[in-house]
Formats: sequence, C-alpha cells, structure tokens
Amino acid sequence: MEMTPRKLKILQAIINDYVRTAEPVGSRTLAKQMDMKISPATIRNEMSDLEEMGYLSHPHTSAGRVPADKAYRLYVNSMMGKVAVPDDDKELIRQELKADIDEFDKTIERAAELLSEITNLASFAISPAQDEDKIAYIDLLPINKRQVILVIVTESGRTSNTMIRLNEPYTEEQLRILAKNMTVDYRSKTLTDVLKSDIIRDFKTDLNALSKIADNVMPNFMKTLSDMLDVHLYFDGLSNIFDLPEFSNMDRAKNFVQIFDKKEEFTKTLLNRDNGMIVTIGTENPEDDLIDCSLITATYEVDGKFAGKIGVIGPTRMRYGEITSIVQYLTDNLSSKFKLREDDGHGDDDG
Repeated sequence: MEMTPRKLKILQAIINDYVRTAEPVGSRTLAKQMDMKISPATIRNEMSDLEEMGYLSHPHTSAGRVPADKAYRLYVNSMMGKVAVPDDDKELIRQELKADIDEFDKTIERAAELLSEITNLASFAISPAQDEDKIAYIDLLPINKRQVILVIVTESGRTSNTMIRLNEPYTEEQLRILAKNMTVDYRSKTLTDVLKSDIIRDFKTDLNALSKIADNVMPNFMKTLSDMLDVHLYFDGLSNIFDLPEFSNMDRAKNFVQIFDKKEEFTKTLLNRDNGMIVTIGTENPEDDLIDCSLITATYEVDGKFAGKIGVIGPTRMRYGEITSIVQYLTDNLSSKFKLREDDGHGDDDG
C-alpha cells in the first residue's frame, strides 16, 4: 500500500491534533479541521489504510485513532521541520548558564533544571568521565586545628571540595607548602595519570610534621580524584510527568519512576547512545522500561570534544519539533561556555 500525499496530510493532521489534545482523533474532527474537501467517509477509509500500514492504532474505547511509534518516526524524520526557540527561553538559558561557568558540575545540573522548566518534561544530564581532564591547581584551606578543606580544580573548570580530618595539628605554613608541592607535582597531569602514581611515597618529606599531615591528606586526595573520574547523572522535573494524561494510570506512572530508580542502568543507556541529536521513540528503545516513552538526547562539548549528554524523557506524544530545538540550543550554549580560552583556561562568556 502506497503512502500518498493525501494519506500523508491526514497522518500529519492526526499527529498534530493528538499531540495537542491527547484525545483520539476521529474522521469528523479531521474533516472540519483540514482545508481539503474530503468527506468523513473518505477520511475514515484513509485512516483504515494508515492503520493497516502500521501508522495508526485504534483504542478499544474510542472511534478515533492515535499515532503509532511508526507515525512519530516518520514525523521526526520528514515532517516536523525546524521550530524557532522563543527569545525568552534563549535569554533564560544564556543568563542562567553564565552564572556558574566556573563550576562545571553545577552548570550541568542547572542545565538539566532549565530543560525541565522550559519543556515541562523530565530532564537529565550526564557529566563526562574526567579521565582526560587535567589538574589546574590544588589548595588546602584551614577550618580549625584538625580540619582542612582539600580543593582540586581542573583545567575544564571542575571543582571538588573535600573536608579532611587530620590526626595531627597543623600550621597554615605547612598547608601552604603541601598544597604548593602538590600543585607543582600534578599540574597539567590527567586525573588518571595522577592516580597511577605513588602519591604517598611522593609526599614523604624530611619534615616529620608535614609527612604526618600528608598521611591524612593523600588518601583523601586519591579518593577525591577517583570520585571526580565518575560520570554524574542529574535528574529534574519528574513531577512534570504526573501532569500528563499518559501517566494518570498508576501502574504506568510507577513504571516510569522505575527508570529513574535504576540510575546505573539509565546512565549506561545514555552513554551507549550515539553523539549528536538522537531521538528514540517507544519500541525503538531496547529497554523494557522505555517502550512507552520517547528519549531525546544531544551531546555538549568541552573544548571542542564530545563530552556529556543532556536531554528529556516523556511520552511518545511529544512536541518533537519544539523540544529538539530547545535541547539543541541548550547544548550549543553549553558547548560555547565550555570552550576553553588559550590564555586563561576559563569558559567563553559570549552568549
């Protein structure tokens, strides 16, 4: 059976109406809406053909039709077109992401929050594994006689602050010397390379007191570096899903929440997706928990290299054109923020 221009126009009208209303679309509704002089009977015949071709499904409780995954795929591939991001949303993204540019993780987390706010869907973002990130400097900040804050800053702008309890009292001069030595030894080395070195041995100095401080600091330093290598997954906007009619059924809502409970599995799903703008719809998703959902991801860059992913998850009844445009604009903005300048290694502040 052939996909004729008339069938295509009817299919697009059904998708547009269903995305807007979440109600099955009947032939009489289409006949009133469409600018073609086609009778409801002819439209019903075309809808039956589209159902037979796998583009529509027919809910048992309604005379109308709803788009199938195959219809949404055709829509995303060849119908939706490019939708302009509203100026207010652009300004919000530019201003909000600019505020935390020197704090990598906070910027990524805020990006996920913004995506949820703008799309009214559940959003997520993953920060990249930091195995190629390099140390910029290390500092030790005094709190009291037995506690200090270990600060590690990488060249990408990522910062980690860890409180350490010391077995021996210290002087600020000792902290300054130890932090300076650590910075000199490890600046411009990747986190992975530093972890491979014999850190404890490196810091056994002739200063007995300094050596005792190092005994406390260095294991924490190694643990912090290991934590910084991990991929971080941020979620936001889960409550948005419960406002959608698709998830008014408690069992279906429960299944959706389980996606977020299985954080490790979902992270692997995201990491295994290709780079760039990727849209998977319903049964295209290999995971059983995602067969009723659409997943949209895009990749942001750090210094021109693919780094992490950000996107949204929601029902297959989704405003694909608008949402892909918003996701793309946000990731482009992130990439521009994380484009390192050669002179100081900080993010580009241009909007």
